[in-house]
Order: sequence, then C-alpha cells, then structure tokens
Amino acid sequence: MSPEKLLKEMTRKEKIGQLVQLYGRNVLRREPGTDKPVKDSFELTDEERSRIGSLLDYSMVDGATDGLTTFMSEEIGGKIPPICMHDVIHGCDTIFPISLGLACSFDPELMRESSRIAAEESKFHNIHTVFAPMADLARDARWGRVMESCGEDPLINSRMAAASVEGFHEGGVSCCVKHMAAYGEVESGREYNCVQIGERMLREAHFPAYKAAVDAGADLVMTSYNTVNDIPATASKMLHSDVLRGEWGFEGLVISDSGAVRELIPHGFAADKKSATKAAWLAGVDMDMSSDCYLRNIETLMDEGVISEEELDNACLKVLKLKEKAGLLNDDFKPYTLEERNGNILTVGYLNFAEKCAEASAVLLKNNGVLPISKSVKKLAVIGPFADTEEILGNWICFGAQHYNKGIIGTVKSELIKKMPDCEITFEQGCSWGLDDKTEDFTAAVQAAKNAEAVVLCIGEHQLHSGEGNSRTDITLPEAQMKLAQAVIEANPNTSVLLFTGRPLAITELDGIAPAILCMWQPGTSGNKAAVNLLLGDVNPSGKLTMSWPRVVGQCPISYRSFNTGRPCWSGDIQKKRSMTSNYIDEFTYPLYPFGHGLSYTEFKCSSAGLSDKELSDNSEIKAFVKIKNIGKRAGAEVVQLYIRDRFGSVVRPVKELKEYKKIFLAPDEEVLVEFKIDEEMLRFWRADMTYGSEKGSFVAMLGTNSRDIISFDFELK
Repeated sequence: MSPEKLLKEMTRKEKIGQLVQLYGRNVLRREPGTDKPVKDSFELTDEERSRIGSLLDYSMVDGATDGLTTFMSEEIGGKIPPICMHDVIHGCDTIFPISLGLACSFDPELMRESSRIAAEESKFHNIHTVFAPMADLARDARWGRVMESCGEDPLINSRMAAASVEGFHEGGVSCCVKHMAAYGEVESGREYNCVQIGERMLREAHFPAYKAAVDAGADLVMTSYNTVNDIPATASKMLHSDVLRGEWGFEGLVISDSGAVRELIPHGFAADKKSATKAAWLAGVDMDMSSDCYLRNIETLMDEGVISEEELDNACLKVLKLKEKAGLLNDDFKPYTLEERNGNILTVGYLNFAEKCAEASAVLLKNNGVLPISKSVKKLAVIGPFADTEEILGNWICFGAQHYNKGIIGTVKSELIKKMPDCEITFEQGCSWGLDDKTEDFTAAVQAAKNAEAVVLCIGEHQLHSGEGNSRTDITLPEAQMKLAQAVIEANPNTSVLLFTGRPLAITELDGIAPAILCMWQPGTSGNKAAVNLLLGDVNPSGKLTMSWPRVVGQCPISYRSFNTGRPCWSGDIQKKRSMTSNYIDEFTYPLYPFGHGLSYTEFKCSSAGLSDKELSDNSEIKAFVKIKNIGKRAGAEVVQLYIRDRFGSVVRPVKELKEYKKIFLAPDEEVLVEFKIDEEMLRFWRADMTYGSEKGSFVAMLGTNSRDIISFDFELK
C-alpha cells in the first residue's frame, strides 16, 4: 500500500504513534523468553505499544523475535511494522577505523565504501536506518565524541559526510546526519554542554558538512543535545525551520537525539512535557526519540489548535515514506533471519577492506629511523596494555564486540607471531590501560626490552575512554603508561611506539623520548593486522592528521584555522616568544603535531612551486602548482595541500583555510606536477553584512604537505 493511501486510513492516534521512537525493550510486555513483565518507565498500555512507529536498537534486544512482522503482531499487535534505527557509526559487524581515523586517509572513497559495507551488514540485522554520518566539526580533543567526527576542517568534514551518505544509500539503508548543530563546540569540551557561537562561525565552519550530507541525499537530520546561543538545539526554529528547511530545502525527517525533547525541561527551557513537545514541534522536530512527550501530548496540542491535522499528516507521511523505502509496507515483506545474516557479515572481502582502511588511516607522527622494523630481527619484545588485546575497535562498535576472541580480530602479538615465524617474540603487559593504574614495578618489561633487538610498545587510550559521555580534562597518557614508556625506551632505544587512541592526545613528553610513534587510532576489526603490516614495512604509512594535536591540554580548543589577532604571538620563528602578544608564558601556542601532518617511510621533496598569474578576476582562474618528487627508496603516498588566506576583509579572516588537496602515489625517483585551480568562488565568505561573497584585495596561496610547512605566493583579486 502506498504511504499516501495508508495515511488516509489511519486514525489520529496511529499517526501520532508513527512519530515516536522507543528502545526495543521499551515496547516489550515481558522479558524475552519469560513471563516476567518488563520494567518500563513509560508504563505503556498495549494500545500505545501497538502504534509505536520506530524502534531504536531493536536488534540488540537479547532473545527478541528475529522477525519484525512477527515481533509486532505477536508481541505488540501493531498493523504497521516499525522502522528500526541504530547507531552504525563506523561499521556494523565489520568495524572500520573510527571516523576521525578514517578521515586521516584524505580519501572519501574509503569512507563511501566502508559506509556501503556497514549498510549491507546492517540490513541483515533488520536495521533500516543508521544514525550516521556524524558531521560535527571538532576542535577540542577533550570532547569524547571527536572520535565520531572527521576533525577540525570544514572541507574534509563535508567531503567525508557526503561520501558516507552515498555509501549508505548504495548499501540500501536510509541515513541520518547528526547533530544539528555545532555539537563539537561545547564549552570546555564537556559532553551535552552549552555553545556560544557567532552566526558567521556557524555558517563557515559548522554548517558546510551538514549541508553537504543533506545535498548528498541524507534522509534524516538529528538534533543536537547542546544549546546554541542559549536555545536548546532541539527547540531551535533557526536551525531546523529557517536554515535546514528554509535555506537548504530539506524535505526529510527531523528526529530528536535520544531523550532530547524531554531534556528541554532540565535545560530550563520547558516547564513540563507538554511545553517541551510544543517547543520541539514548533522548531520543526518530526520524531521524538526515547521519550513519551509526543506520544501523550501531541493530541492535546492539536485540540488546543497549536498543531494542525495537516502538520501531523506531513510529519507522519515522512515516516511512512521511509518505511516504503525500506520495503516495510510491501505485502511480501520478510525480515532477514539469523541464518541469512551469518553468511553475509564479516566476509573475507569486508575484512580485507577494513584492513586497507586501517592502513590508510594510520599516521606516522615521528620516526628517527627505527621504523619499519627489519624482518631479520631475531628477538622482538612486544610490550604494553594494547599488545595482546582485541579491544582496539573504538567506541560505538555496534555488533563488533560480539566477535571478540573468535579468531577474527587478533592482537598485535598474535599477528607479529604469524608474520615473523623465525623471530623469538616476548610479551609483557607492563601495566593496564586504566586511568587510575599506579603500577611502579616494570622489572619484567624492562628485562624483556633489554633482551630484545627491537621493541614494539603498545600504549594509548582505551576504547571506552572516548565516545559519547567520555569527555576528559587530562588527555595525556595515563601515568603508569608514561612511566612504562620511559623505562622501556631507556632500556632499549630501538623502541617503536604503537599508539591506540580515540582522540588527539597531549604526548609532548612521549614525543621527547620515543624514537618513533605510529598512531593507529582505534582501527577496527582488522586494525591489529594493519598495524603489523605497517610496523614491518609491508605497507607505507600515508595518513595525515585532520585534527591538531595539542602540546598541552591548556591549548584546547586548538585549530590551524585560527586568527592572527592584533598582537600575533610570533613572527617568522615560531620557537621565539614575543612579550605582550597573544601568547602563553609557560608554553608555545602552536600544536605538537599540526593539521595535515603525517610522515612516510620514504621522503618527498617539493620544488618549482608557483602561481600561473598574480591577478584573478571574477571570470578567470589561476593555477597553483608544485612539483613533488619521491626522493626515497620506497613507493609511497603524499597529500599535497592548498591553503588560502585573505589578507584584509570587512571581517578578519583565518590565517589559512584548506581549499583543496590531492593524494598522489609515487614510485622511487618519480616526480609529478601537482596543480590546483583557484577561482573567485574559493575566496567567498560571510561578509560583515552577512551576505556571502568575495571581496577584492590581497590573498596568499600556500602549498605544502601539512598546514605548518608551506610555500607562500601572493595574488590579487581584481
């Protein structure tokens, strides 16, 4: 039956029910497989259960009926199957690197294909809509959800978000871009906190990625938990009615984040659930996730004339169209069974692609020549809390944890043993990954390091220490791990640090002593295999940071897209501080590792850079060019980056903005000319009067392989 025809046959209460999403457990009358009643905070009646339109995490309900149609008819009694949604952030069963890691590949095609695979696996769990991509721009590493973001740059965020939407659609599921808006700007990096932000910053830094996802066809948009200039995002007409629908023409479904409508009450914005419902509805929110606000208050508001029948029908129709897209309204619809699922997840092809993604995501932060490890090494020590664990998948791992200890993931130790059968490999944990570990005795680890020709030290941040609700004030290595690193590196200088993390860490102390640091992020199901491939040089690292790494936490938030100020903190030599400037008296202002940083096992040289012209008009374009040569002995990839600065404007402009990049692969001694087009459109911004356009004047084009080491050329827009 078509959505339009079905809508005409529905009662008002049935339409309202379609706008409610609850967790799968909330709609069960009894515990799965028992006669024990479910403790349900919503105290649903059977009639209310029968008309719930959407289920969240349905597939995670242990022992629930394996088919949606059967589940609804036998357990609940509803006539319209619910649409099931789930947080499939960076993989479903096959887990890919966290989004922040995969973005470091500078390769949107990897994001697109990983999203397609995640969608394919999600379907076999009867998940019809995924809550991804997360398009929030993040500059503050204290915020736990940076692991879901693609970093601090609008261009990278936009391209990755659009690619993810395309991949999910190719895989056959609907997708929901989140969180509208500016969630990554929360005060002090603290989860669910407030955001004070100017409209220009919203439009230039934060909005582009959401819009890119919408333009790519995102089916839903999720509201954000934070306030935006003192108004909770879930109640913001400006965000959802004016910008999203009015300016961008979005016609899909707007859904609240979990409990966000109800949370308008503790925010101090709504007095009760009825007023919370009114505020969210008038802001443009169609579906209420994980609360009973809409379920029990929309009809009253309709009777009072606040909500019209036409508005209810429009919102309900959006839900029904999603169900039509998922095939739920077809008479012959049949959900996937467990037997069908088992043959279509974690395939060899999926696992191999996850390995490729983890390799491309890894960033070689430092290397004094100890990497790659020679395969002729006969004695190797593998030390650290992440050396013999499979808990490197990251947060938000959907069904990934169900596949631990089944021979699928492996550990760094086990993979090294496979790849180096003739090498004597010794393992010592040294300490735990816990933040409160106070281990002092590293005798066994030190002895193992002394007895080895080379050491792989596996340390970092556990996957449960980042993600939603996991903001941190101290983003240095845990004390025990840092002491372990000091002891091991002192015992054997031929030590390579393999770093696992969900966020940029302040590791200035480690950088000062470690000969090599290879950041694997939290790399997913095939991540340990990828780590060993990189350690042994079978794969050449090529990742580039999409988020600056601070020297100390006090620098957060930090971004390459900063402003000069009237008193710049340095001029020419960044190592020299100037008094009475925008500075710290106890630390430098620049990051430990800048945006775009990432080393290789080969070496690249830039030469013959320049511009084709020094004048640009509205109707012309100029080319920025640079020759890149691989002067090393290995084939490798380099990311050439173009930044532009507007020297003078009606508002001050960032010192540099990434405008384009190209990832190139070069054999030893190979040289290529890399060119970028610069046109007037690239120079537009939100001007003082909040119109969008360019302004004539002086500009700087900057070419380089990271945001710090650049070659600059002046040009004029006439």
